[in-house]
Amino acid sequence: MLENELDIKKAQRGDHEAFIRLFRQLESQLYRLAKTILMKDEDCADALQETTLKVYKGLINLRHPKFFKTWVIRILINECNQLLRIRERTVVVAEIPEEMDVSYAHFENSGAVDLQSFINELDESLRIAIVLFYYEDLSIKQIADVLDISEGAVKARLHRARRLLSKQIHPVREEGLANE
Repeated sequence: MLENELDIKKAQRGDHEAFIRLFRQLESQLYRLAKTILMKDEDCADALQETTLKVYKGLINLRHPKFFKTWVIRILINECNQLLRIRERTVVVAEIPEEMDVSYAHFENSGAVDLQSFINELDESLRIAIVLFYYEDLSIKQIADVLDISEGAVKARLHRARRLLSKQIHPVREEGLANE
């Protein structure tokens, strides 16, 4: 049995230290995923807090420890989506929208392309698929399970996201090369 699976079993029996170890291992991955969906640090903190609480309360019901990571990711995505629904219904008058610099002139100086900014511009469904596949190293089957969609749909989202990213990156690269 893997060390993580042993910690999961211990946590299910009430070992708080084992639970903390499990969450510390996933913490940065979960934050990155929440940031991809929510974009705001304070919302990410709320989503992570709620996810931690739900995982802690529901861990006893997890039947297969090998699915712990995908189970936690699914809970996090649901929490993020819940926060987005609340955010859509809430109008904050005091919050002034930030001006977004859509031009990529700053790339000319550095010669580098900020892939993360391009990923952040993708539609949420494509962005989540890319993050889960490339950043979290989940398989297509695991992503399909987490998002509750078919493997074909995951492949289609990844293909579409790659195509869109390629279209965004290539003009920036060519522009940067022309200026050198």
